[in-house]
Amino acid sequence: MEGTMKVAVMTGIRKMGFVEREIPKPGAKEVLVRLEYVGICGSDLHYYETGAIGDYVVEPPFVLGHEPGGVVVEVGSGVTHLKVGDRVALEPGKTCGHCEFCREGRYNLCPDVVFFATPPVDGVFQEYVAHEADLCFKLPENVSTLEGALIEPLAVGFHAAIQGEAQLGQRAVVMGAGCIGLVTMMALKARGVSQVYVVDIMEKRLEKALELGADGVINAAKEDVLERAVQLTGGRGMDLVVETAGTEITTRQAIQIARKGSNIVLVGYGKTGEMTLPMSLALDKELTFKTVFRYRHIYPMAIEAVASGKVDLKGIVTDIFPLDQVQKAMDHSVNNKADIVKAVIEIAGKR
Repeated sequence: MEGTMKVAVMTGIRKMGFVEREIPKPGAKEVLVRLEYVGICGSDLHYYETGAIGDYVVEPPFVLGHEPGGVVVEVGSGVTHLKVGDRVALEPGKTCGHCEFCREGRYNLCPDVVFFATPPVDGVFQEYVAHEADLCFKLPENVSTLEGALIEPLAVGFHAAIQGEAQLGQRAVVMGAGCIGLVTMMALKARGVSQVYVVDIMEKRLEKALELGADGVINAAKEDVLERAVQLTGGRGMDLVVETAGTEITTRQAIQIARKGSNIVLVGYGKTGEMTLPMSLALDKELTFKTVFRYRHIYPMAIEAVASGKVDLKGIVTDIFPLDQVQKAMDHSVNNKADIVKAVIEIAGKR
């Protein structure tokens, strides 16, 4: 396809602009996708607010966005499983395929991954992208490209559930009711966990958790989380705790409310990356800590969960902004964190 496309670029801290770039040409094993929706992730907001996450530093102009859904408009000569017109969800990380982690199947740990919107790699707040066909997953007829864009965060939730060995008969709690907390709650329910509770301090997010299927919520600003967990479990403790807020207080609470011998899955990234935790209690309980870095082999499972109705991805979307209003979208997301669960950029969407 010839021509140019509109690209939203971060030009500085809290500054967005637009440029025109050539529409990319797909390689033999790639497809060209006309993007319809791209989710705004917490990492996008962090880059936008501060210009860096750890060692990853933005050098403007930089393109944000790594949660895309769209339609295939051109197919490389070596691609046989996709055709023009297919609607797809794009897994945003291309790995080397040769390192020890890729060979072991743990490709999310590949040290040479090329991941959308992770400096210096541009993201996809733009109209088209050429992407490896094997990382573009065809969506069933009853799954929209809006939902396709949200398969990426849902994959994180499913990876957390798998890391925690989530199963039928358990009582689980998710610390944090942001986007990742909510998709984790839904992933746990989809995997058969009997009761899933959600903890947060923002009432609107807790209301959204109940709307999406949580069995109960705890407002930590109004209730004692430890006392409530004792009541809910008869003093036994939670069979599984997934921490998505990334704060020291919620991580400490996770240890305190976990049942002896249970799993704690750490998903949330804290601002400093360091915490002081009651490790003597963790040792006494013989807790197992699991951590999450993105996901692996999850997209087909996540898509099936949406297609079968086990997960309501549209339900987490609270705000949709057109690409032309990307500055407003980013500012609104930064300034209204208590009210926004998930904001999405509509590139050329059809809900």
